[in-house]
Amino acid sequence: MTLILNVVCKHADFYIIEKPAELSFHSEDGPGFVVLAERQVNEKLYAVHRLDKVTSGLIILARNKVAAADFTVLFTQHAIDKFYLAITDSKPKKKQGWVKGDMAKSRRGTYKLLVSKLNPAITRFYSISFKPGFRAFILKPFSGKTHQLRVALKSIGAPILGDIAYTGTQSNRTYLHAYALSFNWKGEHLHYMQLPSNDDEFMALVQHENFQAWRSPWQLDW
Repeated sequence: MTLILNVVCKHADFYIIEKPAELSFHSEDGPGFVVLAERQVNEKLYAVHRLDKVTSGLIILARNKVAAADFTVLFTQHAIDKFYLAITDSKPKKKQGWVKGDMAKSRRGTYKLLVSKLNPAITRFYSISFKPGFRAFILKPFSGKTHQLRVALKSIGAPILGDIAYTGTQSNRTYLHAYALSFNWKGEHLHYMQLPSNDDEFMALVQHENFQAWRSPWQLDW
């Protein structure tokens, strides 16, 4: 049975497509997200950023080399705002603020946060309680480091639910979702948003009254 991907936007220069959790970005044992997207839309696409295998959410795929080059510049300049949702069942050391620090490779493909800030990973976040024992985060990375958000939340004592690699509690998935994108394209300011699909804790979150403040994440005070 072929996996049908959710195409959130079809633009003359790009697609925005939702990547399911646990689907590899590039092909590994079977076709990855990019290959499946190309098959579905029947054209060559160009990856300009990526998501971890465990992470769901929005991905931009350019439709031509010129657009791909332009997006690469925007990502390099951190001119594309990305917003993520995450859930933990642990009590964080702080409920909002910044996580800043250099990152270094740790064991078994993971990373750790250092106290130094020579070339730091920078993340800002807010959080809300949405059910007893669970807390949700909305995060905006100001840098593009591998595993940045997963490491940031572990560093404040709130590993992501299901993120076993970073000591998160076992669950049906890793509760990290690329929720929204905001950027300027050829003089037009564009916003895209995709709520997480039908995973239990995400469903409880988006139905909670406190989530309303996060419905337009680009309007929050970052």
